[in-house]
Amino acid sequence: MPVLVDERASTDPHHAARRFDVESTRIDFHFLKKWTSDVDRLEAMTMLLAAIEKGSFSAAAREMNVPVPTLTRRVTDLEEQLGTRLLTRTTRKLALTDAGVAYAATARQILDLVAEQEREATGEFTVPRGALTIATPVLLGRLYVLPQILDFLVEFPEIDVTLTQSNRNVDLVEAHIDVAVRIGRLPDSSLIATRIGAFRPVVCASPALLAKRGVPHAPADLADMPCVVFNGPMLSPDWNFRCPDTGRLVTVPISPRLQVSSPDAAVDAAIRGLGFTQLLHYHVAEAIDAGKLEIVLDSFELDPVPIQMVHVSRNLMPLKLRRFLDFVTPRLRESLSRFARQTQAAQMHLTASGSAPADSTY
Repeated sequence: MPVLVDERASTDPHHAARRFDVESTRIDFHFLKKWTSDVDRLEAMTMLLAAIEKGSFSAAAREMNVPVPTLTRRVTDLEEQLGTRLLTRTTRKLALTDAGVAYAATARQILDLVAEQEREATGEFTVPRGALTIATPVLLGRLYVLPQILDFLVEFPEIDVTLTQSNRNVDLVEAHIDVAVRIGRLPDSSLIATRIGAFRPVVCASPALLAKRGVPHAPADLADMPCVVFNGPMLSPDWNFRCPDTGRLVTVPISPRLQVSSPDAAVDAAIRGLGFTQLLHYHVAEAIDAGKLEIVLDSFELDPVPIQMVHVSRNLMPLKLRRFLDFVTPRLRESLSRFARQTQAAQMHLTASGSAPADSTY
């Protein structure tokens, strides 16, 4: 299989991995000679990708600050040079053809490579500068990640950060995100993940409710208790526990008095005494420290949920991203270590039962 090898690979270890599989990208290089310049080719690719991302030629033209006819003509010229249609056009939207899907993926790789080479030429790979986009869950980002970002910005004044906070996972490549902090097991992917901690799901209630209804001694006791359910991505409507003696998983069906879509709402309802709630420990840590909520059934250790920093695999990582990972990772591990005691016991039960989750750092 033919490969294109950077000539510096034999002498510079930092470039040893910079090889690009020409055959797998399926690029027909003969058409490139028909263009007047390399700039024209790259500009046409950029306009095509902008039209795909924005959903229309007019929106893409506004984004790129060019006339609509110019952008339309460049994309049409690109299709003519390739001898195939890349887009289907309707009055409402644009859609990629099968050939367009393959070409757009290759075009994005080429443009990313060009941008990477330009950053190297301007010193971004030797001096940490530029912009980083970071994605985190809302509460975790506010409580734990943002303080580290603020310290990082003081330490590296030539790096700017955009922090995106959402409880929904987004595609890092499509959203142009450099690094994300994610809670939960990762699906199989090409993302590089580094584990920074874990949270244990806990069941808690207000002292007033415990005084009124009694403290549950076994998971089954919750079946007759009022409950508040957070319909979050990491938690099931049926609550899971692990028996301390056998490590066997026990599932308790819950009939909630209240279902909510945010952990803050579940915490507020539990503090008001509406019911027991199951959340990740960091959701309720502040209320527990203040004595507003108490953890119950803590001997029935629950499966810990991993916390990971993820980023896209790259042949040459920009120095700004490397500096961010090196700066933030140990600090986040330290700040999240307060939850280690709760997760260690749960991990022992999982290991003993032969069902311990694999470490997500790979």
